[in-house]
Amino acid sequence: MSLLKTIEFLRSRLRLLVRASFGVLALLIVLDAIPAVVDKHHAHTAVERFPGFWSIFGFVACVLIIFLSKWYGKAGIMTREDRYDE
Repeated sequence: MSLLKTIEFLRSRLRLLVRASFGVLALLIVLDAIPAVVDKHHAHTAVERFPGFWSIFGFVACVLIIFLSKWYGKAGIMTREDRYDE
């Protein structure tokens, strides 16, 4: 399966993909809350002992990167599609 077909396949099932992503995030948080799975004995800070901290941190960081990239692109990098046609 080529990359283009894979992207089209995922785009056509976007709602399912989003739900599956949140499901995986929830599963990671549940697994992180089980002390036998993740050893938090050597946590460096107090927030690292919070169940799912790194999962939530990574998710929020990704969302923040997406929004900052869109803002930065619209602030001056993006231009008209026909700019070089003139």
